Amino acid sequence: ALRNVSGAQYVGSGYTKAVYRVRLPGGAAVALKAVDFSGHDLGSCVRELGCLRLALQLFLVGDLVLVVALGHSCYKLYGYCYQDSEDIPDTLTTITELGAPVEMIQLLQTSWEDRFRICLSLGRLLHHLAHSPLGSVTLLDFRPRQFVLVDGELKVTDLDDARVEETPCTSSTDCVLEFPARNFTLPCSAQGWCEGMNEKRNLYNAYRFFFTYLLPHSAPPSLRPLLDSIVNATGELTWGVDETLAQLEKVLHLYRSGQYLQNATAAGRAEYQRLPGSTVPQEDYRCWPSYHHGSCLLSVFSVAEAVDICESHAQCQAFVVTNQTTWTGRQLVFFKTGWSHVVPDPNKTTYVRAS
Repeated sequence: ALRNVSGAQYVGSGYTKAVYRVRLPGGAAVALKAVDFSGHDLGSCVRELGCLRLALQLFLVGDLVLVVALGHSCYKLYGYCYQDSEDIPDTLTTITELGAPVEMIQLLQTSWEDRFRICLSLGRLLHHLAHSPLGSVTLLDFRPRQFVLVDGELKVTDLDDARVEETPCTSSTDCVLEFPARNFTLPCSAQGWCEGMNEKRNLYNAYRFFFTYLLPHSAPPSLRPLLDSIVNATGELTWGVDETLAQLEKVLHLYRSGQYLQNATAAGRAEYQRLPGSTVPQEDYRCWPSYHHGSCLLSVFSVAEAVDICESHAQCQAFVVTNQTTWTGRQLVFFKTGWSHVVPDPNKTTYVRAS
């Protein structure tokens, strides 16, 4: 397959490998990772110690460890190729799933539902790290650049700086977790290991890089108290990974089932006339956050929620329910300033404010 890849585009590089976006013969876009001989670590290693074979083994082991330890929470490893011939000596290449880089500024402009999906997938990843077949795995280089987004979910791409062993100790003074903003002291177990240090390091990094920015902002008001408790508990390390994931899953259940709407009232709602098999192609307005840049496209659990949203927007006079759904099964709805031009569309239903 490597002989027939096409359209190679450089994506980036780290200490040991370079990453390219390529297309396989069938047309699928994948990530091709090759040894970066010009990289700092590998270049100095080869020049000074002649340790190329060891570096290649570490490169391959890093990718395999990801699959063994994290399962679906890491990118998919489609295959690898080790070439040792006269014209291509000691070259290792892996082909993996292609992900999009994590751009925090862009994420802050997306819908809360998509941002919550990222935090939920991160919570599930932390759970896999804490309970992996290798033991509790900590990511010493835990930054957004070490992750990619695949179909809206966060996946880790690199375990070069992962550690499995817990920190040995003789007292709690040996168990200090240090971060730029604050430090934490964890207990030293009777067996001489800092209790939960790997797990807590991952959890606090998830808080400071992801949860604090992505979880509460523009969330449904009834979910804010629960989301605030998740942010506060992870910021204080009062919860472990298991409890954090359980609370994130609870938020998902409340949101997906519509239970977060139970306290909503129908008082003061206007009446809306249902026009099945129709849409309003124009008369858009912008709202934030929207799934579409030039219009107001939001997800709703029900028509009743769509009515509430329309009532909360001063310019809204109609809305169009599509047959498209989000990852939670919620329907996407266009909100409109009027309905002067209604046209047939078998995949949509228009609701207009009754006069």
